[in-house]
Amino acid sequence: MTLKLTIDTRAWRDHVKHVHEEFPGLVPVAKGNGYGLGLDVLAREAERLNSDCLAVGTAHEVATVREAGWSRDVIVLNPWRPFDETATALLDDPRVITVVSRLTDLDELRTTHPGTRVVVELMTSMRRHGITPQEIASVDAGKLGFEGWTMHLPLKGQLSEAKQLASEAVAHQRGAVWVSHLGVNDYRRFRTQLGVQTRMRMGTRLWLGAPQALRTTATVLDVHRVARGARYGYNQSRAPRDGWLVIVSGGTSHGIALSAPSPARSLRQRGVSLAQGVLDAAGVSRSPFSIAGRKRPFAEPPHMHASMVFVGGTSAGVEVGDEIPVTTRQTTTTCDELVWN
Repeated sequence: MTLKLTIDTRAWRDHVKHVHEEFPGLVPVAKGNGYGLGLDVLAREAERLNSDCLAVGTAHEVATVREAGWSRDVIVLNPWRPFDETATALLDDPRVITVVSRLTDLDELRTTHPGTRVVVELMTSMRRHGITPQEIASVDAGKLGFEGWTMHLPLKGQLSEAKQLASEAVAHQRGAVWVSHLGVNDYRRFRTQLGVQTRMRMGTRLWLGAPQALRTTATVLDVHRVARGARYGYNQSRAPRDGWLVIVSGGTSHGIALSAPSPARSLRQRGVSLAQGVLDAAGVSRSPFSIAGRKRPFAEPPHMHASMVFVGGTSAGVEVGDEIPVTTRQTTTTCDELVWN
């Protein structure tokens, strides 16, 4: 009675291997919930790829991948800050590479932790972290272990932006260039034009680029017949018509129904957002659970470990113990069970 992720092992690993071969210098990323697979799983898969370096999101995740058996280099993608005690404790670890995104932080590390392996982050049009192009000339790694430059590009990586920033940085101090979000052809052009080693950080495309190999299912825990107007749930809502309450595994603790806002760029996307807003206002919110080929509405907001969905009509279409498909966002979903087929 779990939320389950079933993996077509051969298809998934074939995809991962193919992507790894397409991008020379690829550094697998294992962060957050491990893209729905778990940090421990990704650390072991990186071992299978014989990767020499693994990227994690935060300093706290280093211990997790180490416990899973990863013993090679780890780069922590979150830039170091003086108040981060966990990150500071790793500065003298010879297998940890620290990202530095401010000149003041670089100056402090050069003074207090000489020998620390660092990469310097460049500000891109993402405008999240990094030193500006005007500050490149002021970068002085001193006795730090300078591992190169890194940049976090927008989702549709800009080759021209990457080349310009990298060229300015490498002209000041030669070192490897770490990038993200470039397509295969752009990455090939990028790495052959710089004259230095390039490293491609990759998570989503590497681990989740073969969606057909990943299938999430929930278990039907209970099925209850309800008449129109019958009360149910924490909020004692009334059934809109005769039908069924289907109780399924998967709730807020798994990340069910959690979503991030996304801009509606096209007229169609705006129409979908408007239609969903009307449904939400009417108390009808579509769930990610599919029964008889259709996504069914939540009967009420999901509970911690289970959800109630409403199925109208004379038949529920499912029985207790059935497994039903769930459309999930892997980066926000944590399944109870992983099954390798």
